[in-house]
Amino acid sequence: QVQLVESGGGLVQPGGSLTLSCAASGINFSSSATGWYRQAPGNQRELVATISRGGNTFYVGPVKGRFTISRDNAKNTVYLQMNSLNSEDTAVYYCNGRRGDSIYWGQGTQVTVSS
Repeated sequence: QVQLVESGGGLVQPGGSLTLSCAASGINFSSSATGWYRQAPGNQRELVATISRGGNTFYVGPVKGRFTISRDNAKNTVYLQMNSLNSEDTAVYYCNGRRGDSIYWGQGTQVTVSS
């Protein structure tokens, strides 16, 4: 059984930082690419960042230079370090992982940026 559990969300002031974690069981993050996505109210889920098997990273424009995706293979956990947060970063953040042809999602963690 595959399970992905996100954590680390919360309420943060503009300019603040948060680190999200995505812990997996039943799936090996080091075997395939992993991504962080987010969904704001009324919007579709959108890609935020990815990390490949080899550790190559990709970021969408709005978060480039502010967010950092990383992976701890020993803990089978993927992280998203978020700095200089602003109100447009408010969303539910999800991680995903792949096993074979199937993609799995966590339940999401809420990030709210507000003063």
